Amino acid sequence: MLSGTERPPASTCTVIADWAASYADPIQMAVGDIITLDGREDIWDGHRWLWARHRSGKEGWVPDCLISMGSPARALEDYTAMELTCRKGEKLIALRQLHGWVFCRNADKVAGWVPERKLRWV
Repeated sequence: MLSGTERPPASTCTVIADWAASYADPIQMAVGDIITLDGREDIWDGHRWLWARHRSGKEGWVPDCLISMGSPARALEDYTAMELTCRKGEKLIALRQLHGWVFCRNADKVAGWVPERKLRWV
């Protein structure tokens, strides 16, 4: 569901500052997967992120709203923490906004997350 600040799916945006992906092979999870949390958390633009490890061994930051906090913790949605390296001036298709990040696809059909503050909506 989109909040009042979110754009509809498949909106166009322009990169206003270069962004380089932080992790080459980050966590991916499918709904229902058991996730191990080590207690690390971070606040990004007012949103809570949790450091998680998947049974595959991949680790990364996951929005707190995507993890059930039961015992064990489980993925509530399919998710990848893959970021998209992009350059200033590049046009992207925004597919989803979540916790201050936008999941985008570039002209080469490569997809990943970009911080919302690096984008301007067209």
